[in-house]
Amino acid sequence: MYHNIAQAPRGLRRWRSLYVSPSAFARQMWLLKRLGYTGLSMADAMPYLRGEKHGRIAVVTLDDGYVDNLEAALPVLQRYGFTATCYVVSGSIGRHNDWDADKLGIQKPLMTSTQLRAWHAGGMEIGAHTRSHPRLTQCNDAQLRDEIAGSKADLEDHLGAPVTQFCYPYGDMNDRVAKATYAAGYDAATTTHRGRAAAGMDLWRLPRVQIARHHALPQFALRAFTNYENRRA
Repeated sequence: MYHNIAQAPRGLRRWRSLYVSPSAFARQMWLLKRLGYTGLSMADAMPYLRGEKHGRIAVVTLDDGYVDNLEAALPVLQRYGFTATCYVVSGSIGRHNDWDADKLGIQKPLMTSTQLRAWHAGGMEIGAHTRSHPRLTQCNDAQLRDEIAGSKADLEDHLGAPVTQFCYPYGDMNDRVAKATYAAGYDAATTTHRGRAAAGMDLWRLPRVQIARHHALPQFALRAFTNYENRRA
C-alpha cells in the first residue's frame, strides 16, 4: 500500500510516512523482480486470491490518485513489466486532496481524466475510492450507494472501461459497508488492516502491507517477504 511516490515536502509535519521517494520505490520494485516476484494489479491478482493460480506475486496498490503516481511510479512499473492498481476519489479528479489538505497544510495534485486514461493506457488499473473520501461507517444507506456505486459509475465514464476494485477510505468499514461494496458489483476490496493477503481470505476485507517513507530496503523486505505484518496485525 502506497500513497505518494515523491519526496516529502519541506515543512510537512504530519503523515510524512505517506510519501515514498521515487528512488526508494524503484529499489523496492527492483528487489521484487530480483527475487522472482511479479508485481500485479488487483484485477490481475484475482486468480491468485481465489486460489485458481499460484506463484510469486506482490499486489501493488496506490491510494487516492496523485499525479506523482503517473509521473514517478508508472515508468518504474513498466520497466519491470509490473501492473498496479491506483484507487481514485472520483469526485476530486483533477483537483487535490480535499479530505486532508487542511490537516496536512498542503494541497497534493490529483490526476486529471486525461492522466487517468494515460495510467490505464500504460497497462495499469484504476480502482474506486469513493466519490468524496468519507468515513463510510458514518454514511447512511443512500450515501453509501452514492459513494460506492457512484464512484464506480463515474470512473467507468472517464475510462470507458470496467472498474472492478474498491478501497475503503481510511480503512473504515464494517459488515454493512462490505455488503454495499459487494452489491455495487466490485470483485474485491482492500482495507488498511495489516497483513499479507492469501488465497481463501474474504475478498471484501483484504489486508495490505503499508510501505512508508522511513522504511529502508531491509524493512521493506521484512514486511513483504515474511510473516512480520501478519504477526503485527
